[in-house]
Amino acid sequence: MGSRWCAALLRVLVLQAAWALAGGQVRYSVAEEAKAGTVVGRLSQDLGLEAGEAEARRLRLVAQGRRASVELSGASGALLVSSRLDREELCGKSAPCALRLEVLLERPLRVFHVELEVTDINDNAPIFPAARKNLSLSENSPPGSRFPLEGASDADIGANAQLSYTLSPSEHFRIEEENSNSRSKSLFLVLTKPLDRETIPVHRLVLTASDGGRPSLTGTMELEISVLDVNDNAPQFNQSVYNVVLPENATEGTLVVRVNATDLDLGIYGEVVYEMDTVIPPSALDVFSIDANSGEIRLKGTLDFEAITLYDLHVKAKDKGTPPLSGHCKVVVEVLDVNDNAPEVRVTSLSVPVAEDAAVGTVVAVLSVSDRDSGANGRVRCWVWPASPFGVEATFSGSYSLVLREALDRERVSEYEVEVRAEDGGAPALRASRGLRVPVSDVNDNAPAFAQAVYTVLARENNAAGAELARLWARDPDEAGNGRVSYSLWEGGAGALSPSSWSGAAGGGWRPASSYVSVDAESGRVWALQPLDYEELQVLQFEVRAVDAGEPPLSGNATVQLFVLDENDNAPALLPPPAGSAAEAGGAAAEAAAAGWGSGTLWAWAAWGAPAGQVVAKIRAVDADSGYNAWLRYELREARPKGPFRVGLYSGEVSTARPLDEADGARHTLLIVVRDHGEPARSATATLSVSLLEAAEAALAAAAGSSSSSSSSWRAAPGAETGPSGASAATNVWLVVAICAVSSLFLLAVVLYAAARWAPRAAVLSAPGPTTLVCASEVGSWSYSQRHSRSLCVADGAAKSDLMVFSPNFPPPPPGAAPKDPQPEPSALLHTVSAEPSLAFSLSLPTLPSLPRPLCSSCSYRGSAPAA
Repeated sequence: MGSRWCAALLRVLVLQAAWALAGGQVRYSVAEEAKAGTVVGRLSQDLGLEAGEAEARRLRLVAQGRRASVELSGASGALLVSSRLDREELCGKSAPCALRLEVLLERPLRVFHVELEVTDINDNAPIFPAARKNLSLSENSPPGSRFPLEGASDADIGANAQLSYTLSPSEHFRIEEENSNSRSKSLFLVLTKPLDRETIPVHRLVLTASDGGRPSLTGTMELEISVLDVNDNAPQFNQSVYNVVLPENATEGTLVVRVNATDLDLGIYGEVVYEMDTVIPPSALDVFSIDANSGEIRLKGTLDFEAITLYDLHVKAKDKGTPPLSGHCKVVVEVLDVNDNAPEVRVTSLSVPVAEDAAVGTVVAVLSVSDRDSGANGRVRCWVWPASPFGVEATFSGSYSLVLREALDRERVSEYEVEVRAEDGGAPALRASRGLRVPVSDVNDNAPAFAQAVYTVLARENNAAGAELARLWARDPDEAGNGRVSYSLWEGGAGALSPSSWSGAAGGGWRPASSYVSVDAESGRVWALQPLDYEELQVLQFEVRAVDAGEPPLSGNATVQLFVLDENDNAPALLPPPAGSAAEAGGAAAEAAAAGWGSGTLWAWAAWGAPAGQVVAKIRAVDADSGYNAWLRYELREARPKGPFRVGLYSGEVSTARPLDEADGARHTLLIVVRDHGEPARSATATLSVSLLEAAEAALAAAAGSSSSSSSSWRAAPGAETGPSGASAATNVWLVVAICAVSSLFLLAVVLYAAARWAPRAAVLSAPGPTTLVCASEVGSWSYSQRHSRSLCVADGAAKSDLMVFSPNFPPPPPGAAPKDPQPEPSALLHTVSAEPSLAFSLSLPTLPSLPRPLCSSCSYRGSAPAA
């Protein structure tokens, strides 16, 4: 322990001796900007301390007024950099830069001095006093002129602060340094070439300062050298000639052009004023004006391409220098044509009216078309509007002809309002038009034409003589005499069909229509010359001719089919009893029956105990009318509620209503009324006397009647011809009559079919009317009869009817014509043919042909006949 203290004491003495020899200071050196933690020196070792002794004796650093930016590590005794060292901040431009530090050591207390030198590095670039410097030099400054500049400074010291200067490339300037007796250098900008402000008004240069460090750092300053002006330039226009195209519709105040003269000088030397020097033509001074300051030339008058197309304006620009300098230019104004003139259309010649048979290509008018504009604005095209048979053809420049391109038809268009339009080629195009009135003169090129080729007329029988049957009208679209129509009855195609011609009677056939009707020449009315009788005349067909008053006259025909409509002017007529009746009586009873018929009473018999529904007798009657007027019904006049007999409503059969017994009496008299369906209805009355016999007597009477005759059961009155031969002769006569009637109907059907087949078709003169459809009833059939065809009703049994019904329709009057008297609504036209099953042959009615536009809107045809 004592030895160790001796060794320590020895070291202290050695250290003291070393401090004494070195002046008691430790010196270190460190570069500025060294990083924090950098070891500056091993202070504990340099002071001769053992390891761990520095910490034991509390070796520490004492600050001396300013931050030293170093610290002492207590554990290792090393001197470290604690923060940024900036030599320029610590020492500025002083050299060398040394920091003095004090270090304390305890037990025993000792003070040591440490000197830390901070060495310089090139961490500062040269800096100019300003980033930009403005200089103003007169453009007439002579070459070689020197202009002083302020140099840059560098915070570093030594070689790092040695500066050199360079100037950006310039043909007018260079930089020059001059060493003076003072410690600083002088810097000059030297002019090497004359300046021209109008060429380069401002020179921008960059002055660069570089220090001597490694690497070298630089600093820059921008030099902006403005060249001061002198009046050495005259105004100059940017164009010697200004070409302007101006539309003639430009309004007053329109900017024509802005001339621009520039004077490269500044200030009043560069201020330019404008004026018009000379103008061609002189009137241009009244059309154009110029602004002295801006050089704007504007319109103050109106332009007209058709008057002047080109203007020459000479403009002078001068500055305000002394003396003033001037420049000149020329402005050429070309007036552009605009489409401001519409075409003009004039009629040179007009030839109207135009005949409707004029040939295609006929010249109607000659036109003159012009346009004052030029070029496309003056090119004109013409056409006709609206579309019409006329067109425009160019003959030569500016002349056109209105010609006929299509055939005319005055009846379709009698006059044309033609508008000739002209349009130029401008944008937008201008138009002009000229209206022409072109009337078309008439020629007789249209024949009178009826509205229908075939007219169907319905007339009731028993009409008054002179009654109007129909009114025909033919249209002729021509005018004046060419369209004035007269009417006449054409005998070449007229005739009447009578019922006698159907049955083949002598003297029957076609008769002249002029004996029945006449046609008014002016109005076309058809008059009846005599009353019509349906039973005599049913169809009258004739032709009416219409002729105009043109040259040559033209005509047209129409066929009139006059159908006579039946009226209820005939009462029913009772027929004699037929042969083979079931009501046969023998001996004196038959004679009484014959005598009774002669006095209007019919006789019949029935057996006692006959069941209900047994036919006792059949009442037969005919009506010369047709249709409803000939439809018969049978009724008991004084019918008892529970009487033994009844009569069929439509068949006329008298039958038992209930079984007969002795309480009914031996004889019954029945009064039977036969009535048609006409308006008003007509009737006839028949009396039937029925005798009641025993069954044996009835059987004997039936056997006697069968052996005596197969065709005759009724006896003739005393003095009359009797026997089988008389009945057979009567039957044969009626059979021949029936065959003739059927043949006549067939021939009529063929004639009507041929007429309808080759006659021109046309609409029927008819208007909508109700359709009447009549069919055979299930309880009976129609009975048809007329004076000339009774042969069709000759046998026993129910008759089958063939029925045709027409619904008459009347035509409207022609335009402009009002009928004198309204046509009465006709009744239905009914045609019925009956065929009897007892005939030895089948009787069928041939199908009638379709007439052109028949007189009915719907017809029903039904026919049947049992096979023989």
